[in-house]
Amino acid sequence: MQPDAAPWQHLELTPEQLSLRFPPERLAGETTDEIEPLEGIIGQERAVRAMEFGLRVKHPGYNIYMAGPTGTGKNTYARRIVQEFARQEPVPDDWVYVYNFAAPDEPIALSLPPGMGSQLARDMDELVEELKAAVPRHFESDDYEKQRDAIVREFQEQSQALIDQAEKVAQEHGFALRRTSTGFATVPLVDGRPITQEEFETLPEEQRRALEAANKEIHTHVAEATRRIRALEKQARERVRDLEREVARSAVSQPMAELKEKYQALPRVVAYLEAVERDIVESIDEFKDEEEDEPPMPWVRRRGRRSFVRYRVNLLVDNQSAQGAPVVIEANPTFANLFGKLEYRHELGAMVTDFTMIKAGALHRANGGYLIVQVQDLLKNPWAWDGLKRALKSGEVRIESVGEQMGVLPVSALKPQPIPVRVKIVMVGSPYLYHLLLYADEEFRKYFKVLADFDVEMPISDEHANAYARFVAAVCRRDGLKPFHREAVARIIEHSARLAEHKGRLSTRFNEIVEVVYEASAWAGAEGAALVQASHVRRAIQEQEYRSSRVEEKFLELLAEGQILVDVDGERIGQINGLSIVELGDYAFAKPTRITASVAVGDRGVVNIEREVEMSGRIHDKGVLILSGYLAEKYPIGMPLALSASLCFEQLYEEIEGDSASSAELYALLSALSGLPIRQGIAVTGSVNQKGEIQAVGGVNRKIEGFFALCKLKGLTGQQGVIVPQANVVNLVLRDEVVEAVRAGRFHIWAVRTADEGISILTGVPAGEPGPDGFYPDDTVNGRVWRTLEEMSRRMAEYGKGSPLDDPPSAPADEAPPAPTPMPLAPAERDARRPTGLGPRRGPGTWTSRRRLCRWLARWRAVLRRAVGA
Repeated sequence: MQPDAAPWQHLELTPEQLSLRFPPERLAGETTDEIEPLEGIIGQERAVRAMEFGLRVKHPGYNIYMAGPTGTGKNTYARRIVQEFARQEPVPDDWVYVYNFAAPDEPIALSLPPGMGSQLARDMDELVEELKAAVPRHFESDDYEKQRDAIVREFQEQSQALIDQAEKVAQEHGFALRRTSTGFATVPLVDGRPITQEEFETLPEEQRRALEAANKEIHTHVAEATRRIRALEKQARERVRDLEREVARSAVSQPMAELKEKYQALPRVVAYLEAVERDIVESIDEFKDEEEDEPPMPWVRRRGRRSFVRYRVNLLVDNQSAQGAPVVIEANPTFANLFGKLEYRHELGAMVTDFTMIKAGALHRANGGYLIVQVQDLLKNPWAWDGLKRALKSGEVRIESVGEQMGVLPVSALKPQPIPVRVKIVMVGSPYLYHLLLYADEEFRKYFKVLADFDVEMPISDEHANAYARFVAAVCRRDGLKPFHREAVARIIEHSARLAEHKGRLSTRFNEIVEVVYEASAWAGAEGAALVQASHVRRAIQEQEYRSSRVEEKFLELLAEGQILVDVDGERIGQINGLSIVELGDYAFAKPTRITASVAVGDRGVVNIEREVEMSGRIHDKGVLILSGYLAEKYPIGMPLALSASLCFEQLYEEIEGDSASSAELYALLSALSGLPIRQGIAVTGSVNQKGEIQAVGGVNRKIEGFFALCKLKGLTGQQGVIVPQANVVNLVLRDEVVEAVRAGRFHIWAVRTADEGISILTGVPAGEPGPDGFYPDDTVNGRVWRTLEEMSRRMAEYGKGSPLDDPPSAPADEAPPAPTPMPLAPAERDARRPTGLGPRRGPGTWTSRRRLCRWLARWRAVLRRAVGA
C-alpha cells in the first residue's frame, strides 16, 4: 500500500502549500532605518471608523466601548486617538470648593476659567496674610484708641454716677455699699461705724427691724442701679463693636474691593467674596489678637479661634497648564478614585474633616474631556459601575463616602455640592464583557452607543506588509533596538501569518510581534551583528517555544518510552491516531492519542466511552452522535442497524472537548466494520458531518507538528503523515523543519474533503461508489461495511424469530438454540438475502430489544444446566 502509486495521490499537499514565504522584495527599503516609522494602527479600519465617529459625536450617550482581545493595540490606539481629538478642543474650567458660610456642612463648588482657580486660591491666602498684618495696625491707631477710650470713659462716668447715687441712698438709710465679686453688698452703720453680724444680733429688736426694712429699700435701689449699669455696659459694647466693625471695614474694604473687581465677570465668585468680607468683619477678633503660645501638644491642630481654614480655597481641578481637553486614564477605577473622596485626620481620638480635604476623582479631572477605563477593572470594584451610570444619567458628580454606599453611619456629615460633568468615556474590554453587559444591564446600550470592535487579523497585502515593516521600525527607534534587515521583517510577517493561522492574513496581536522584535534584536546583539537578520528572528521564535515546551517534551518522552501507547508504523484494525491540543497558558502543543473502536451485534448504537464516564464535553458528544447518522445515511440496508460499537480515547485521564477527532473516530469505526487495517503512521484530524464531509478544525499547525515530532523521535520511515481537512489548507503555516521533511519525502500531508477520501488513504483500499443497483462493490471499504452491517441486522432479526423468544423450551437437554450463520456471508447468499430496493426490508424477521434477547439466552442456559445435573 504505497501512497505514491495510489489514485488518491492528488490529495497529497506539496511543500509550497504547507507554509508562507513572503518575498522580501515586496518591502520598501533595505533596512528599517530607511523607512518612515508607523504612526497609528493598521488593519483595524472598522474600529478606527467607529472610534472617530464616537469621538466626533458630542451628544449624551455616545460613549465608546473598545472591544477586542488583549494585545491588539487597543490601549495604545485609544490614548493616541483620544489625545489627538482632545488637543483640538477648548480647555475646560477649573473647579474649586469653598466654605459655605450659610451652611457649613455643604461646601460650595465654583467653576472658574482655566488658571483662575489656582489664582483665586493664592489671592485668598494672600488676603488672609495681608489682613493679619493690616488689621492690628488699624486697631492700634490713635483715632481708634481715642474713640474707644471715649466710649469707655462715658460708660465709666455713667455707671459711676449710678453707683454714687446708690451709695448716697444707702448712707441716708444708715448703710454702706461694698463691691464684691458678685455685685454689691450692704453693711449696717451704727454711730457711723460698720458693725458685724454678731453686733447686729445684739441690737434691740425695734432697731433691727428698722435696719432690715431700710436694707430692703436699699436693695431695690441697688438692683435698679445694677440693671442700668448692665444696660449701659451692653450699649457700650455695641458701640465698641460698631466701632470695631467700622475699623474692620476700613481695613478689609480696599483689598476686598480689588478682589471683587478682579473677579467681577464671575458672579458666583463675587458672591463668595462678599460672604467672606461679611464673615471677616464679624470675626475681626481673630485677626487682631496677639499670637498665642504654642499648645502643649503641637501635633494637635489648633482649633477654635484664629482658625483661618474657612477662608482657604480647595483647588479641586486645575487646568492651568492644560493643552486642550483633558485625557484621564484611570488604572484603578475604584469608587473613590472615580468620584472623589473625603479624607480625614486624627484629632484627640476622633476622625475629623473639612472642605479642604475634599479630593477630586477621575471624573472631576476628566470633566470637559475624556476618561479611559478598563471594563474588567471597573466591574471588579463595588459600586463603581452603578456610580458611573448615575453620573451619566444625572450629568453631575457627587462626592459620597463609601460608608454611605454600604448603608453604615458616615464619619462626616459634609455633603459637598455636586459638580456638573460633561465627559466622553472610553471603556476598553473584551467582546465577551461587551455582550455580557448588553445582556445583563438594560441601561448599558443607552450610555454606550458606539462599539469599536478590534479584529485579531487582517489581510496580507503590500500595504499591510509595509505597514508591518514601519511598525517594526517604530519599535526599533522608540526603544533603541538594532535595525532590521528586510529579510528579517519578511520573517516576522511569516510568523505573523502563523499566529493568525492563515496564509492570507496577518495577526494584529502586536504585543506578540513586539516580543519577537525585542528578542531578535537581543540575539543580534549577542552575536555582535549590526543588523537583525532573518536567522535572528528565527532563533528568537525557536527560543520562545523552547522556554515554554517543557511539558511537551515530557509528554514526548512518555510516548517514546512506550508508557503512552501510540504506534507510528504498522497496521491495525479499528485503531487510529487522533490529534488533540493541550493549552497551557500562552503555549499549546499537540497530543497524539490512540483511538480504538470495537463492534458487535446489538442495539446500543455507537457508544462513546468518554461520555459514559462523563469525561467528554457536549461538542465531543455531538461529534460521536453524528456517526450514527452517517452510518444510517451512508449504508441503507433496509432494516434497523443492529450495531453496538464502542469508541475510546485510550489512556485519556482528563476531559476531552471538541469535535476535531470525529473523523478519526469514524475511520476507526469503518475499519472495525470492514475488517481492513489502518496505517498507524498516519494521524488524522478533522470533524465530520452526517453527509460524510470533512470540516475544518482549529490548531491544525500544532497538530501536524506534534505528530511530526513524535515520528521524528521514533524514526521517520517515509510512510508517515497527517490527514487534514481540505478547508484547513489555507491555515497551514508550518515550521521549516516539517516543510523540508515533506519536500524530502520523509513525511506526508494529505487534505481530504470527504470521509471516503480519508479512509482510502488510511486503508489503501478504495472507498467505493454505489453501482447502478445502489450497492457498493464487494472489494471496497464501503462494500465491506455494508455487508457487515447487513449481516448484523440479519442475525439480530433471526435471534428475534418465532416462539422461542416468547416461550423458551424447558426440556429436553439435547435441544439447543440454532447455531448462528457464520459471518460474513458468501456473496451469493448475501445477494439472495438482499432487498430489491433501498426501502425498508419486508420479511418474517422481527426486531427485539437487547434485554429480551438476554432473557431468552438465560432461559436456555437454565435448561442446559438442569439437563446435565449442574
